[in-house]
Amino acid sequence: MNTQLILETYIENIIQIMTPYGTGSGFIIDDLIITNSHVVGGLKEVVISAKKIKRTIAKVVYDDAYYDLAFIKIDLHTPKNSLTLATKPVEDGDVAIAIGHPYGLNYTATEGIISKASRLQGDLEYIQLDAAINPGNSGGPLLNADGNVVGVNTFIIQNANNLGFAVPYFYIQEALESFKKLQRENIIKCTSCKNLIHEEDITNDYCPACGIKLEVAKLRRKGYKPSGATRLIEDILEEIKINVTLARRSQSSWRVEHGTARIEINYYENGVIIGDSKLCGIPTQNIDKLYDYLLDENNSLSYWQFSINENAIYLSYLVVDSSLTQKEGKIAFERLFEYADKYDDILIEKFGAIRLKRDEED
Repeated sequence: MNTQLILETYIENIIQIMTPYGTGSGFIIDDLIITNSHVVGGLKEVVISAKKIKRTIAKVVYDDAYYDLAFIKIDLHTPKNSLTLATKPVEDGDVAIAIGHPYGLNYTATEGIISKASRLQGDLEYIQLDAAINPGNSGGPLLNADGNVVGVNTFIIQNANNLGFAVPYFYIQEALESFKKLQRENIIKCTSCKNLIHEEDITNDYCPACGIKLEVAKLRRKGYKPSGATRLIEDILEEIKINVTLARRSQSSWRVEHGTARIEINYYENGVIIGDSKLCGIPTQNIDKLYDYLLDENNSLSYWQFSINENAIYLSYLVVDSSLTQKEGKIAFERLFEYADKYDDILIEKFGAIRLKRDEED
């Protein structure tokens, strides 16, 4: 199969994974989502989405920092064409196809060759490939020309030209078999003695078998806890019934879908917090009447205002972190959500503003 056909055939298996620390990729094998340990960042829960899976919270049930693998569990939609692990090793020069979400560019497929079928890095074997992989590709599948999973795209060498590495399929198979044999969840693999440890059996983050400190156990116990203005923003969103875990795009960015509007909230390093909604595009006619309307509305509005940037109309709320309070923030965000949903329809229906295409959510 060629690359386009492979992507079309198996696209339902490709998962986007989001945490406060960044985004990555994953893929469905049987009833689990496979990804890298570093993608889930030591969290017990992550947010996932796919072609047939709306943005939702899923559990990390296995974390293996040694092989850099993690398994995620959720009630999965069964893909029309399921991915399967390869049954034989790759060879130098074989076709390699990497699929994932680099830099948030969803469902990107790149083709290359296996530069080295077995490249030792420390004690582990990796597949070296020249197919372009970038941040966000981590955890996604590396496929052969038949569409079988030969590895998990894991890391690149910075400032090099297409030097990528994937965890080979036989490590995935070993980890899957060991995990399923336990018939338990919340399993951590010790990086020292390699035992699979149930989280409940860990005391003070130390492996009960060999006594080494388990960094993954510590991270899972602590979880993600926002602080300062970030915590205040999330407290405000929770008060107005927004699921902040699903809304969170990073530690300082959130996205909320409200009616027909999409609202982006960003907290910048200079202390400025901006909540804005890109409503629609400027029409080719009646522009003067539209401008007059926006100016009149701005004169009567409080907390937020209209603006135009690159021919798009925005409704925005801006505040510095030192001035944000729970009470005022709640009022401002509630109004922003309500009126963003209201004004996009008004501008389109009354003034012929252009309905904008949105980037693909899944």
